[in-house]
Amino acid sequence: MSQPPTIGVLALQGDVREHLRLLTSLGVPSIAVRRPAELAGVAGLVLPGGESTTMIRLARIFDLVEPLRERIAGGMPAFGTCAGMILLADRVLDGVVGQETLGGLDITVRRNAFGRQVDSFEEDVHVTGVPELVHAVFIRAPWVESVGSGVEVLATVETGPAAGRIVAVRQGPLMATSFHPEVGGGSRIHEMFVELVAQQTYA
Repeated sequence: MSQPPTIGVLALQGDVREHLRLLTSLGVPSIAVRRPAELAGVAGLVLPGGESTTMIRLARIFDLVEPLRERIAGGMPAFGTCAGMILLADRVLDGVVGQETLGGLDITVRRNAFGRQVDSFEEDVHVTGVPELVHAVFIRAPWVESVGSGVEVLATVETGPAAGRIVAVRQGPLMATSFHPEVGGGSRIHEMFVELVAQQTYA
């Protein structure tokens, strides 16, 4: 059996170690990506949770913004969680003045939509393609306000005042979740992304 393709984790800020640990547990070669040369060596990329404005600022400092945009536009599979979802979105509501994204996902996200840190919560959600419930951890999370015609909605909040809000999407080789699957327990969401990267790599 061939070696799984290498997946990078954007390692500028946020839940980098958690994603690397989970990918390693699945037997997937994974590396931290901080430089364009490291980005060039991966078949797919995880953009972790953290602080989206800090991450894009650091990406500028490390000369990563344009290489990231080029790889994403060129079809590299990418998976954004929480802040990573914001970075992949084409449009952001309630962002800071001049907020930049990498783009690629035809979605509009609302930054910090669920409230502040004290409003963080956990919920089990149904995710398309996953047979069992996924335990979703929301920490100062965005939600998806609207999606383009080519975007598949994978999950929505199922209870409470935010019921019906979109929290997981996919568009071609791009995936994003409002929640943190790297800390919620289980590996099914990461397995979905690994399969997506393999499909793109060996198609």
